[in-house]
Amino acid sequence: MKSEDQGTREPGQLRYQAIPRTLIFVTSVNPVNGAEEILLIKGAPDKRLWANKYNGLGGHVEANEGILTAARRELGEETGLEIDELQLRGVVNIDTGHDATGQRPGVLMFVFTGSSDTRTIVATTEGAPKWIPVAALDDLPLVDDLYEVIPRTLADGPIFFGHYQPDADGRMRYHFRS
Repeated sequence: MKSEDQGTREPGQLRYQAIPRTLIFVTSVNPVNGAEEILLIKGAPDKRLWANKYNGLGGHVEANEGILTAARRELGEETGLEIDELQLRGVVNIDTGHDATGQRPGVLMFVFTGSSDTRTIVATTEGAPKWIPVAALDDLPLVDDLYEVIPRTLADGPIFFGHYQPDADGRMRYHFRS
């Protein structure tokens, strides 16, 4: 198959398109109290999405890179950390709804986890990364889906699959399978 044949469709057929993104959760043991902690980033107050909410690390996949390479790049850009051992833990298809043309792309999110003995991190314009005790996550203002995504990501077991879809009121609904 030729490269120009990739992703083609029959004339008149509308197919779903998705933008690839990464989401990374790094864990570490607090050397003072031995608690398991997770590295999250608190969105800057002026961010368009998720301002002042805690999120995982990650972002867009560039056209010239693979998914794992993008995850490593995003992790470095947002925290200064370099972790070679990232494991794919989940894949989530996000239906973002439709624009006036009916052709608004969705998001295909690849969820990774890794661990680090290095705890020194740097803040960026994206927000301030912070080590958070895993036991304290329910008390934080997380991005809505993380209350379900983080436990699935940190659990032992098979890769999970998710599908997010807006309901009639525009509220996102989350569905997961392993």
